[in-house]
Amino acid sequence: MSQTKQPPGKPVRFILRHAYRLACANAGAPGVDGATFERIEAEGLDAWLASLREELALETYRPAPVRRVMIPKPGGGERPLGIPTIRDRVVQTAAKLVLEPIFEADFDDGAYGYRPGRSATEAIKEVHRLICRGYTDVVDADLSKYFDTIPHADLLKSLARRISDRHVLWLIKLWLKAPAEERDGEGKRRMSGGKTSTRGTPQGGVASPLLANIYMNRFLKHWRRSGRGEALRAHIINYADDFVILSQRYAAEALAWTKVVMTKLGLTLNEVKTSVRDARTERFDFLGSSFGPHCYQRNGKRYLGASPSEKSVKRMKTKVNDVLVPGNVQPWPDVCNQLNRLLRGWSAYFSHGTRSRAYRAIDHHVCGRVRHFLSRRHKVPGRGTERFPSDLIFGGLGVLPLDYRRGPYNQTSRKAGCGKSARPV
Repeated sequence: MSQTKQPPGKPVRFILRHAYRLACANAGAPGVDGATFERIEAEGLDAWLASLREELALETYRPAPVRRVMIPKPGGGERPLGIPTIRDRVVQTAAKLVLEPIFEADFDDGAYGYRPGRSATEAIKEVHRLICRGYTDVVDADLSKYFDTIPHADLLKSLARRISDRHVLWLIKLWLKAPAEERDGEGKRRMSGGKTSTRGTPQGGVASPLLANIYMNRFLKHWRRSGRGEALRAHIINYADDFVILSQRYAAEALAWTKVVMTKLGLTLNEVKTSVRDARTERFDFLGSSFGPHCYQRNGKRYLGASPSEKSVKRMKTKVNDVLVPGNVQPWPDVCNQLNRLLRGWSAYFSHGTRSRAYRAIDHHVCGRVRHFLSRRHKVPGRGTERFPSDLIFGGLGVLPLDYRRGPYNQTSRKAGCGKSARPV
């Protein structure tokens, strides 16, 4: 197995400058130091990059604490998000530029999360393709707090198998051991983690997705090398900390094997959320899509399909509501552009499978919310259906319809099932 003794590629100053541009393009909130891209550039970007390069060369660089904030989870509850400073984001981005190609060669074909040229939509397509081919005995798996429980020692061993440069390993260890800073309701600072921490890579860090993929690859590689795929007639489709095992009659055995291996890796399956499903008779959700039995609306015949899940539709409706709040006083063209960006992104993500029912549900909700929003703004009495009919909303007012029958804006959004690979249930 090949190793790298020092980071390949362009000189450090060019890598850091490129990393800065990428970090700037991703924007993001400031870290604990409050530094913004505008302030860095106003004070002199060249001097800032030169100082950072010198710290790295002299090994005096130390990451700042990450700013921890709690964000709502789609299914309820909250999860911690660690926001590094811009300085640390730039160094992590530079390291990622160097390390990602090295580890890409090792990653399993069934892994789709946070990889160049791969996407969640491709993972959705592959799951659909496999269930249509008869891999309908499913392990719908859920890892408990994966990012927070990755063992540092084992992760560093995985890294050391491909990286012999002690300086790079030292940098990664510094990031793993960086403390987290939180502020309570009164603004008092509280620190956690730090040098004594032995687990976790904070979600929000630039390097965290790559590190998470590297550790998950231990599980996927063991599956492949132990011949489990052939023995259990099964495939794993993985996206970051989410994965499903699609088997032909051996789902229970695949789940038992997975529990043993995850325990050895220091990880835990969520017993409540992990289940075995028969996709021929019941649906399961993965990456926002619902897989399993669907019905053709015209004749009622059943087929194995994929469609946006009910939770995904509900979350989208909530996002539409957040745009069309009474407090949004922007001019209508700006509001419409904001709304259309949201709709385009959602329809691009859910561009595979049976979409017409979900698209119509979103269109109906958008139409009602836009009508209510404009009626309040223009003080129109009643519900505003005469002043703002749907044809006007999806026509002259410029709102993007997802259902192709509403207008010329999305002619490719027709209903799609399994196509040639469709299997009656």
